[in-house]
Amino acid sequence: MKLLATLFLISLFTACNTNPRSEYLAIAENADNTETEINQEHPGKKLMENNCYVCHNPKTAEDAMIAPPMVAVKMHYISEETSKEEFIEAMVAWAKNPSEEKSKMPGAIKKFGLMPYQFYPEETIKQIADYMFDNDIEEPEWFDAHYKQMHGDRPQMKGRMGRAMGNGKGMGKNQNTNTQPSVNDRGMQMAQTTKAELGKNLMSQIQKNGVIAALDFCNVQALPITDSMATVHKAYIKRVTDKPRNPKNKANAAELQYLENFKKQVTAGDEVNPIVVDLGKETEFYYPIVTNSMCLKCHGTPGKELETLTLSKIQELYPMDKATGYGENEVRGIWSIRFEN
Repeated sequence: MKLLATLFLISLFTACNTNPRSEYLAIAENADNTETEINQEHPGKKLMENNCYVCHNPKTAEDAMIAPPMVAVKMHYISEETSKEEFIEAMVAWAKNPSEEKSKMPGAIKKFGLMPYQFYPEETIKQIADYMFDNDIEEPEWFDAHYKQMHGDRPQMKGRMGRAMGNGKGMGKNQNTNTQPSVNDRGMQMAQTTKAELGKNLMSQIQKNGVIAALDFCNVQALPITDSMATVHKAYIKRVTDKPRNPKNKANAAELQYLENFKKQVTAGDEVNPIVVDLGKETEFYYPIVTNSMCLKCHGTPGKELETLTLSKIQELYPMDKATGYGENEVRGIWSIRFEN
C-alpha cells in the first residue's frame, strides 16, 4: 500500500516549539517599496523541517522520495490569485482530512498514495503554511529538471508582498549558516534522520510486499538500522515504550515518567516540546512517538484495524507482544537519545 507523507508505523510526529511571532524573519516593505529584512526566524521554518521533511525531505534522491518535496506542494496550491488566508485554510483542511477530492496533486497520489491523517495541532499547520506562503522553499537539486520534463517552464510563485519567489535551491531569506545548532536541534535531527531511515525502508517493504512483509523487516532490521544511525550521529539512540513489542524496547523508570508526561500533553492537544536533560558533558533528549491511522495496521485493535493474518504474524514473531489496542493520536513510545555536548 502506497503512502504519501506518512509517519505511519514509526509514526513519530515531531512538532517543535511554536514560539510567538516575536521571533521570526519577516520582510517589511518600506515607503519607497524596498524590502528590509528583519533578522528573526519564522517558527514555521523549523516546524516544517521537523515535521514535514521526514517524507518530503529536499535532500532525498528522486528515486528514493516517498512523497513530493514541499516546493512542489507550494507550486500546486498557490497561484497568482491565491491569498495567504486561502492557502493556510487549504493546508489546514488537508491536514485534518486528507482525501483525493481535496488534493490538487493527483499525480503525487497516483505515485505515492494518499497521505493518511497525521496528528498535528492546527496552530502547527498554520505556522508551516504561513512560512511556506511567504518564503522560498528549499528544493532538491533534481527538481528543476524534473519539473521541466513533466510540465515545461516553471511558473513564478509570489509571496505576500507580491514579490516573485525565486527558483533557487532554498538559500533564501531565512537561511542562517553561521549559528551552531542547539541541543534541542541536535536531538531532533537525530530523531528525525533515524525516523526517516526507518520509515524509508519500512515504507518500501509495505509498498512492495505488504504489511506482513514489513513485520518481518522490523523484526530483523529495525534495531540494526537504529544502531547504525546512532553510529552516524555518535550518539545512543533508542525507541522505548511501556507496551513493547520487542522486549529490547522496554522503557526504564525514568523513560516511563517522561512517557506519561507526553501522554498527558498529546491527550490535551497541547503543542509538544522535547524533554532535554543536561548531564554536564552529555545531554539526554526525549520526544514522543504518536500513532496515526497507518500505525493501527500493526498496533490497533485485533479484529478491527488489526487483521487476523497480521495478528498471527505478530504472535509468531513476538510471543510476548504488548503493542496492540492503540487508537489514533496516542503516544505509543518515545525517542530516548543521549549524546555528548
